[in-house]
This record gives sequence, structure tokens and C-alpha cells, in this order.
Amino acid sequence: MEYTTLGSTGMEVSRLCLGCMSFGSSDWRPWVLDEEESHEIIERATDLGITFFDTANMYSRGESERILGNALKGHRDRSVVATKCYFQMDEDDPNSGGLSRKAIEQELAASLDRLGMDTIDLYQIHRWDEDTPIEETLRTLDDAVRRNQVRYLGASSMWAHQFADALHASERLGLERFVTMQNHYNLVYREEEREMLPLCQKQGVGVLPWSPLARGYLTRPDERVDATTRGDAEEQLYAHPYREGGGREINERVEELAEGKGLTMAQVSLAWLLHQEWVDAPIVGTTSVEHLEQAVEALDVSLSRSDLEYLEEPYEPARVSGHD
Repeated sequence: MEYTTLGSTGMEVSRLCLGCMSFGSSDWRPWVLDEEESHEIIERATDLGITFFDTANMYSRGESERILGNALKGHRDRSVVATKCYFQMDEDDPNSGGLSRKAIEQELAASLDRLGMDTIDLYQIHRWDEDTPIEETLRTLDDAVRRNQVRYLGASSMWAHQFADALHASERLGLERFVTMQNHYNLVYREEEREMLPLCQKQGVGVLPWSPLARGYLTRPDERVDATTRGDAEEQLYAHPYREGGGREINERVEELAEGKGLTMAQVSLAWLLHQEWVDAPIVGTTSVEHLEQAVEALDVSLSRSDLEYLEEPYEPARVSGHD
């Protein structure tokens, strides 16, 4: 395993972050693993040196947090745990979502309880809240840091001008600032390179790409994606523009390069991301120990400049996706 400093925090994390969206209950999404299978993957991840884990209150309606907390008992001091809030947790309670003071404080308390932890290492806003002034959100999060419920603050997909406003507001008000950006970024979706990633680099903000394998699209040939359980059931896969523009050709080039190097398509796709200078730790989700082990092996894959250019060349501008 390789390790890196998370943004400008000084905190060390593994170069791969284990995403925990696939742990919880198949009642939530058909491809989600139950607790026993989830524990097997989390335990193998710790064996492989992964210390960074990302979940959210909305994943399996909190079950993912509970499972992660149970699995990390005995490993807590060596692990860095991240979770998120924003999406509505109870359809009958409008204050169980959004980024108001009430929503954040009650959802943070619930996450701490499910995780079985006194402090969350990285607490992230899952999206931008158009209905709550960013100053209110930042003051609430700053209070959580001062109460030692949270160590660091992070944000997720939004427009670069919104993130810049948030960073400026923190500086203006003397509040804790966002130290990470968890955004949508992979070989077939690179729109973040236009504004968000340069902004993060300039501001010393750590970058944690979600969907680094394009919800599985970059792990197998295009014609085989729909045959998987997730490809068959996951509407979000088709909501993103992965197959638009040059996506299909990129998929073919990943397959070709993987065959030539004796690698999996996932390893080539992850290696490309790990070669991008602004990326700290991709968030990799998996439902098998084998795929987890292969993801870790991607850390040793070296791609030449010509390899990188060959993979990138077919890309065409795409519609912005992932902010909602």
C-alpha cells in the first residue's frame, strides 16, 4: 500500500479509499452486500493496508455506517473514517435532509451513533444546498469541529464557483474550511478538469474522486456492462454520459491496453487516475475480495506518457453530471 497526505491537513491516508456504498442491505439496492460479506471485504482491506474508508448516512439508510463501525472495532486508531450528510433520510421529516443547522446536527449525531465513534475524521456535505446560506452550514460544521465531533470538513460534487464561495466564506468568517473535494472524475468523465480540479490544486484541497471506474463501465467491455447485476439495475449508470462522445472508444482502448499489459480493465482505469497529479485517493467500491486485491495491485501499474495520451485522446466534452 502507498500512503499520501490528505490535501494540506498533514493527516496520512492510504492511496486508495474503500467506498462503502456497497455495504448494507440489498433491500436498498440489489447489488449491495449484507453485513457478513461486507465485513469480509473490510477486513481484507485493512490487511492490505487500506486505512481510509468513506461512507454516507444515506447508504442503505444508515446501515452502511453501522456495518463499517462494527468492522473497524479494534482498528479505529489506525483508520480514517469519512461520512456525509445532505440527502433526506426520512421522507416524513424534511429536516432529515439539507444543510441547515438542525439537519446537520441531528444527522451528525445519528451518524456518530451508528458508527459507534466519538469523532468522525472527515465529515462531508454530500451536495450543495440551494435553500440554506453557506454561512449557516459552515458555522454549524465549525461548531462540530470545536465540539470534537468532527476533525476535518469536506465537500462533494458542486460547481466550482460554489466551492470557491464556500472557501472564501470560511476565510472571511474565520471558520474551519473544507479540506477535501469528493467529485465525479474518471477516464470517461473529465469535466472537472476545467475548473474544479485546478481550484482544488491552487487551494491545497485534497481530491477524492467518486465513481473512479464509472460505476463499472470501465471494468469490462461496453457490450458486457448491461449483463452485470449493477448494470441491469443501476439507473444512475445510464444517467451519466459515459457512453456519449468518445466514451465507447475509450472503453475499447482500456480493454486493448489491459490485454497488452496482462492487466484488468479496472487496473488500467485506476492507474490512469492515480497518475493524475491532483488526485489524492480514488474512492473504490467493490463487492468482491478479488476485485479489491486487483485494485490494490493497480498502485504498482506504471503507464507511459504515450499510454496516458492514448487513453485520453478520444475524450469529448460531456454534459455536467453528478451535481444533483
